[in-house]
Amino acid sequence: MFNLDNLSSYKENNRLEAKKAVGGLPKSIWETYSSFANTNGGIILLGVEELSDGSLNPVELPNPEKLVTEFWNIINDRMKVNVNILSDKHVTIEELDGNRIIVINVPRANRTDKPVYIDNNPIAGSYRRNWQGDYHCTKEEVSNMFRDQTQVSQDTRVLEQLDLDAFDYDTVRRYRNRWKSNHPGHAWENLEDTDFLQKLGCIGRDENGVLRPTAAGILMFGFDYEIEKEYSYYFLDYQEHDNEELRWTDRIYTSLGDWSGNVYDFYCRVSPRVEQLAKKPYIHDGEARIDDTPVHKALREALTNALLHANYYDRRGLVIHRRPEKLVIENPGCLRLSVDDAVSGGFSDPRNMTLVKMFNLINIGDRAGTGLSTIYSVWEDEGWIKPALEEQFNPDRTVLALYLSAQIDKKMPIKSVDKKSAHDNERTLSELLSGLLSPNDYKKVLPLIEHLETNKSITPKEAESLVNKSSATARRYLGILTNAKVLVPEGKANNTIYIRVI
Repeated sequence: MFNLDNLSSYKENNRLEAKKAVGGLPKSIWETYSSFANTNGGIILLGVEELSDGSLNPVELPNPEKLVTEFWNIINDRMKVNVNILSDKHVTIEELDGNRIIVINVPRANRTDKPVYIDNNPIAGSYRRNWQGDYHCTKEEVSNMFRDQTQVSQDTRVLEQLDLDAFDYDTVRRYRNRWKSNHPGHAWENLEDTDFLQKLGCIGRDENGVLRPTAAGILMFGFDYEIEKEYSYYFLDYQEHDNEELRWTDRIYTSLGDWSGNVYDFYCRVSPRVEQLAKKPYIHDGEARIDDTPVHKALREALTNALLHANYYDRRGLVIHRRPEKLVIENPGCLRLSVDDAVSGGFSDPRNMTLVKMFNLINIGDRAGTGLSTIYSVWEDEGWIKPALEEQFNPDRTVLALYLSAQIDKKMPIKSVDKKSAHDNERTLSELLSGLLSPNDYKKVLPLIEHLETNKSITPKEAESLVNKSSATARRYLGILTNAKVLVPEGKANNTIYIRVI
């Protein structure tokens, strides 16, 4: 028998839509199909209503077999839906509390099928999903999905509006020096710059046979003002913060005018800064010092992944925030795989394949699709808070947050804490957290801890008021206590309440 409890995570993440469907298929079902397919998938329930308290209740659904037949007929009509990404296994009739309902499990569409749209109109008929429900995609979102459809890497295109003087040849020289150290005696070693860049895929011939930069070449070696002629929104921004305040204490970004502003030089400038987050141990292998730990490699991999997978046509550019114990990378463009596939590894679908090749030739980056899974594995080995990977839409962004701080010590006998009195227990909670959390995290959540000394629960609204920050920041602070196993969230979405468990 079908069980609604199994769908709690879908409902919490707004990937579940309940529709009564009493008078036949609801018209909005196709908008929801499009939105789920273009976002992260979801489940449509026909014959179920959502009550005012958020619970789901089955209603009588006459002749579900007829509705399923109607559904298949319409979804296969190309004048209504441009592509059917479902198979028989995705549409089932289930029994729930004595009623029969229809369950439609819509997967995330492959990038080659996006955008999934209705009414033969990709602009007006493409939808996506956010916390408010289905929304119309913007023209920019639709264009990005069409651009990602192609099997040809978008960075191979020859740029007819640019000449070879758009390259910063000092950057080319620095890259060639590093390339040479990785390929001693290689046949390309003595090539002229133009020939070398052609071998890399940085130069191609236009329709008239004239040599011009490719999209990959201008990103890798061009001046930023030349890059902007092809990528209007191109912007790379690295910021260092001493605390959680928005104001940066040091910054590296394009358009400064005192450096090239291209992708390769940005990597060379920022990579050492990012690595400083990890402590360098003093270890000898018998002959030389070893200070390049798995954490350092993982931090470099995170930076490289962002540069190689970015959609440089998209708005807002690439932004990196380095804080004392956290690295947050905000990347333009969505993932071309699902979050689960990206994290599990083994799948490689880079947006800029030529950039990947150029970085790989100097032993930077992972080409096997294991970069993110390696990062997650390293963080698990270190006992740190699990990395957070999130997709955002309109504009499309991928955000990776890496916390370099430990979770609660599994060896600490929390359950054996003496609870002689409420006062003793509350004092023990503060002492526990002061030892388990980093000083920076402890300072941030201290108002919440003080609240929990006299209260057994806290809501996001209360947290927002206590820390005097935005709702998003307050939820992040609640997440710190949740990850430390101090709080457990109960309820869904806006009705969530956090219960103290120690």
